[in-house]
Amino acid sequence: MSGLIKKFFCIIFILAGGLIGYEIIPGIDAIASLEVLIHQRWLLSILSFIIGIFLGFIIFILSHKKLSALIERFITYFLRIPTQNILSGVIGLIVGLIIANLLAYSLSFIPFVGNYMPILLNITLGLLGIIMGLNKREESVNFYKKSIGRFKKRDKVTHYQQKILDTSVIIDGRIADICQTDFLEGELIIPRFVLNELQAIADSSEPLKRNRGRRGLDVLNKINKIHTNKIKIISQDYQDLKSVDTKLIRLAKELDAKVLTNDYNLNKLAQLENVSVLNINDLSNALKSVILPGEELVTQIIKEGKESGQGVAYLDDGTMIVVENGIKNIGDKVKITVTSILQTPAGRMIFGRIKEKLFNKNYETNYGKKNHYNNKNR
Repeated sequence: MSGLIKKFFCIIFILAGGLIGYEIIPGIDAIASLEVLIHQRWLLSILSFIIGIFLGFIIFILSHKKLSALIERFITYFLRIPTQNILSGVIGLIVGLIIANLLAYSLSFIPFVGNYMPILLNITLGLLGIIMGLNKREESVNFYKKSIGRFKKRDKVTHYQQKILDTSVIIDGRIADICQTDFLEGELIIPRFVLNELQAIADSSEPLKRNRGRRGLDVLNKINKIHTNKIKIISQDYQDLKSVDTKLIRLAKELDAKVLTNDYNLNKLAQLENVSVLNINDLSNALKSVILPGEELVTQIIKEGKESGQGVAYLDDGTMIVVENGIKNIGDKVKITVTSILQTPAGRMIFGRIKEKLFNKNYETNYGKKNHYNNKNR
């Protein structure tokens, strides 16, 4: 027990002992029958108060160690309770007590029952309100947020939701380019546990992981230079949760923020928890040019496909094109006709067949050698 709390409880015990002594001791028959004190009522009251103070101080000395341990346990337990649970329980208790007192007033006119009914109703409905508040905390918090947002007067400055950055989207690096375009509005939140995970990756013994971690730290520095006033690092952590993804979900719920990621599994988990997600991969796919079956594209086949006879080419935005019977034209620039488009969670794939060969790499090489030989003979 700290010194301030110890002094506070010492004063409480002394005052309580004095008041109890002042009220009880004069009523004791053995003391009240003393002839000396009968005519000195004020002296009896003072002595009773002093005796009560002395007894209260003795009780405090004997019990302050156990009381200290009990208070520390209570404070430790109380601090572990989420604020959301405390608010929900208090609101449920208040509602239960209001209903209990309204009912008690109505029942107070019934003989014999009216004397005890208020106490019984306050205890029963108070506990019931706490239980209901704790069980309905998620719905209650959402309702309060919606109500406050509905009736709160909006300032002229528009409020934007905060965005929490995931480790994967930081390492990816594209978030820095998006920040540079100023499309993202609102604060960018970087939790301390995400920074710790990023630091652990940067300190890894594996070269690939180490490079990815260092690139993530460089990306954060770049974002900080672009938007110094929009980056916010928070130290809030959840020791009861081990996974960084679950910590991000809980933090997003408490801050009413969106999670910025390109992690497919985190995206699905957030959807189950009703948390808004901004997926960089979805944004990238949405920005790709619209291509329909029957359109013609000019591209260069660069490698062999998975299936027999297929060739593979790529658009400028990275979209893969699978060319039917394109293995013979590897290295050639060709015009293809799009036959179908397949949308996958990883992105979009285009299938097509060769319509016309525009440029032959081998032909140009042989033709160049031939001309060089003819010019030399001349």
